[in-house]
Amino acid sequence: MGQYEQGDVLLASVALDDRTAPKTRPVVVIRTERPDLIHICPVSSKPPSDAPSLPLVIDNFSTGGLDLFGESYVMTSRVLALSGRDIIAKKGRLTIESLAEIIANLPAAIRPDTTPVRRPGRSRNLR
Repeated sequence: MGQYEQGDVLLASVALDDRTAPKTRPVVVIRTERPDLIHICPVSSKPPSDAPSLPLVIDNFSTGGLDLFGESYVMTSRVLALSGRDIIAKKGRLTIESLAEIIANLPAAIRPDTTPVRRPGRSRNLR
């Protein structure tokens, strides 16, 4: 597994709950605990009808992106743990502002302790 950081957008094999089979979908890295365990919010092409979500568009990326023809939705009510074997590829990185908005919309009980910070030398989204 590569080194992934908060704000990375990955493709991963994810089961949203115990009743569904894993599906390849984009995910946003919310927190890394150790190299082989990351916490993510899944991304869907349709907004969930029963839970909060935030729209995700190409302008939310500082590097890379998804093949978006319309909006996708970050499922902020679901933070899941993934191991390295579930990661398929890295697709990009969110802007610091987009990541901060996602974290602010997570339930308080699962929100990371730290706020995202811009790291020196990282690309910035110039709008």
